Amino acid sequence: MKNNKTTFSRRKFLGTSLLTTAGLAALPGMSWAENIKPLADIHQIRLGFIGLGRQSMGLLNGMIKIPGVEVVAGADVYQVKRERFELRVSKAYSENGKPSQKVTLHENYKDLLARPDIDAVVIASPDHWHALMAIDACKAGKDIYLEKPLTLTIREGQELVKAVRANGTILAVGSQQRSDLNFQHAVRMVQKGRIGKLEKVLVNVGQPEHPISYDLPEQKIPDGLDWKSWLGPLKPIHYNEQLNPSISLNPEKNETFWGAWRKYKETGGGYMTDWGAHMFDIAQWGMGMDRNGPSKILPAMNGKPLTYQYTTGVEMVVGAFDGPTQAVKFVGEKGWIQVSRGKFAASDETLNPIMERPNPGFPPHLFDFIDSVQKRRDPMVPVEIGHSTCIVCTLGNIANELQRPLVWDPKTETFPEDWEASTKLHYNYEKGFTL
Repeated sequence: MKNNKTTFSRRKFLGTSLLTTAGLAALPGMSWAENIKPLADIHQIRLGFIGLGRQSMGLLNGMIKIPGVEVVAGADVYQVKRERFELRVSKAYSENGKPSQKVTLHENYKDLLARPDIDAVVIASPDHWHALMAIDACKAGKDIYLEKPLTLTIREGQELVKAVRANGTILAVGSQQRSDLNFQHAVRMVQKGRIGKLEKVLVNVGQPEHPISYDLPEQKIPDGLDWKSWLGPLKPIHYNEQLNPSISLNPEKNETFWGAWRKYKETGGGYMTDWGAHMFDIAQWGMGMDRNGPSKILPAMNGKPLTYQYTTGVEMVVGAFDGPTQAVKFVGEKGWIQVSRGKFAASDETLNPIMERPNPGFPPHLFDFIDSVQKRRDPMVPVEIGHSTCIVCTLGNIANELQRPLVWDPKTETFPEDWEASTKLHYNYEKGFTL
């Protein structure tokens, strides 16, 4: 292994392997859980968590159940969330019958990254911090589980891809729908031609699709929250609880809503990047466009929906359609398949999945990350795929902002001869921050 990690022998790789090298997606018609090998002489993966909000708590509950994982540290700019993390780790170990572990808490994530005893980090910060934290983690020799969307801007994604490959980092993107049997089956049927030649893909990311201007009233910054550090590279805006939900430990009061930073132009990309990172991911996977992308983007205007055009002739149309709010519908010349979380529908019952759903006790997507770290292999959703998906999300926002069609070159990741659109590939960081 690289840098500060223990070197594995080939014998130990084989002995501690958790899953066949084929990966989850290569197990058609069978449970990936049935393919788990007995654990022996397993290398302990010591994890640190960066960003300790609501999403991080869910990831903690999943990671801590996986054999070979030890949670040792957490970092957040909000003191009460650091304290909650320490309590949650202790509780999780107790509930899973494991000895309680000492957890070190950090206000500055760089202090966590500086620790030589940490193998990997889980980054669940707001989107505007993803790139800087992940690049720093690459340079520090840590493997990374990074929440989606990969980055806030396309330029950030380009730099993160370089950092991952330059440092030999294992980076898994939190696009967990790829580990879901319904989504796997839908993609398999489309790619096998079971609905005929693919003609159109409908994607519903929910509302509000596109980010709006920050309009929340100013509130007093709570004690223990370093608001300037929370903002980081963003231009200064005032605090409102909706951006970083407050909690308490006594009495216990956890978040009752998701942070609204994803909703505003100043801090996020709306549902286009929040849920689009999930749904466009499945759409591009089904189209065979991973590590690729559209060649033209038509904005939502004059009553027409946002539309992506691909060189294959397939169009991807964004907006509401019959069925669940967030969903993907593949339409072919011989039929259709519609898939969302927990739901599957098709034009013919022979297209329906027949797989049983295993319950291994821990989320398969998190399991895949730990297995990737053990084997030094790419996970199900490596950085390049997370980046190409994120590009689709951001291109839609740029086209809608400019209100004109855009030509995109997915190979060079540029707007050919379009200076105005090219200025939207990144934004000017606050003084003191550089990409």
